[in-house]
Amino acid sequence: MMWGYGQSMGWMWLWGLVLLIGIALLVLLAIRIAGGGLRGGYGSGSSHGHGNPPPGASRAHEILDERFARGDLTEDQYRGHLKVLGEGRQ
Repeated sequence: MMWGYGQSMGWMWLWGLVLLIGIALLVLLAIRIAGGGLRGGYGSGSSHGHGNPPPGASRAHEILDERFARGDLTEDQYRGHLKVLGEGRQ
């Protein structure tokens, strides 16, 4: 006698795995929502705190600023690149 442990017993581990993955995804979703919403990256919200560029700044400008700050570019090179990007500030 098999007492109800026939062919379906082999697949019981799969339901447990699906349940654990589902719970983990729900926890991650709850953490993501509580931590600032589903929209991540640049442009989420109106504030520009740490990690977010000020409104209107492009990624190219950020890279240029970083290179200038490290000393990779001279002031003339920096201003020239800004003009090429169309973001020259006089």
